[in-house]
Amino acid sequence: MNKELIIGILVGILANVIGLIATATILGQGDDFTTVIKAASNEGFLGKLISLGAILNLIAFFIFIKKRQDYRARGVLIATVFIAIFTFLFKLY
Repeated sequence: MNKELIIGILVGILANVIGLIATATILGQGDDFTTVIKAASNEGFLGKLISLGAILNLIAFFIFIKKRQDYRARGVLIATVFIAIFTFLFKLY
């Protein structure tokens, strides 16, 4: 149970990172990833990019639900909530 939860959390964080890279690549119009992240941070929409990256967590969540791996799905949900809190605190400061 504990191992499955940790796997779900790691999958959720990895899916968000991959989603962030994909979003920055698509919306960056060919610019380098670090350039897009710096520009997003300077212009104040980095939190929105991180939130868009979390869309892949939805896919991972439903895959785990379909396979009846409930604890992994719960881990993905925990990672998504953690990312939402991080994004909120990032936008607050």
